[in-house]
Amino acid sequence: MQSFKLKIVTPRSVFYEGEAVQVIAKTQAGNIGILAGHTPYVAPLVPSPLRISENGTDFRTAAVSTGVIKAEKDRVTVVAGAVEWAEDIDVARAERSKERAERELAAKKGDKEFERAEQRLKRALNRLSVSGKL
Repeated sequence: MQSFKLKIVTPRSVFYEGEAVQVIAKTQAGNIGILAGHTPYVAPLVPSPLRISENGTDFRTAAVSTGVIKAEKDRVTVVAGAVEWAEDIDVARAERSKERAERELAAKKGDKEFERAEQRLKRALNRLSVSGKL
């Protein structure tokens, strides 16, 4: 299988840069799989697993927060607020974040506070899911 250049960046650093054969991500419109030669494509990402295959058979999974994925003929770029490999996720921290967000949602504060708590809950649940603890 043909490979393409993959770069994943966050505001803090370049998270990943290398060759990939396939990337599977979840956009606001649903899941997308990208292979070499993909039609140009740009879409917003939602908190979800990001799966990367460097060899076409094995996948490595990361938890990605919101962001954008851009596919070009020979390269894919992901810009995300945060990305963590599954094995690097601090499960206890993710659990605490989930519980805090659930308390804030139950408090039924204003619309903005509710929306922020809902986004934090989605990120925490995604991190727990990717880590295999949910």
